[in-house]
Amino acid sequence: MKASGLSLVLFNVLCLFCLTKHAADSALLSAPEVVTGAHGGSVTVPCQYERQFRDHTKYWCRGPIYELCKIVVKTPRRPQKDRSSIADDKEAGVFTVTLTSLRESDKDKYWCVIARPGRNVYAEVKLRVSHSVITTTTTTTTATTILEKDLISWWATLRWILFIVMLCCLVSTHIAVWRITAVGNQL
Repeated sequence: MKASGLSLVLFNVLCLFCLTKHAADSALLSAPEVVTGAHGGSVTVPCQYERQFRDHTKYWCRGPIYELCKIVVKTPRRPQKDRSSIADDKEAGVFTVTLTSLRESDKDKYWCVIARPGRNVYAEVKLRVSHSVITTTTTTTTATTILEKDLISWWATLRWILFIVMLCCLVSTHIAVWRITAVGNQL
């Protein structure tokens, strides 16, 4: 009985860690899910991050799966390469990636990444290349930034709610195992 009770407690702790870790990581870095640029034109992608990552290396990589993506540009050593550049505004907490002379072959999945000890923080961005003229305004960007901040705030709140629910599950499981063990010892 003790082994199964212990494994149940460990399972709850693992679930709690996974849920809060995913919610926390998603709130640390935000980027637009989809960016569209005109063929032959350029596109700029803002990757907004928490101030705690001000001095960390940031990079932009390309590939369908984050773990296998290839680095395109990186701060501070390779801020510009071919048709790609990266700039880090540490005061604003945003690094910006610019891709110029867009081609059809640029259409792919990219990743905004912050390197940190342990597991990196990353956000997925899909790049689409259009053959029609695309115009963007600063009003759209501002509205998107406000919505992203609301989404980050929502995830932060949800993270704490999940944490409390999982903690209650953990405590109630521990009490149940303790009571079952106590009854078993009395017999």
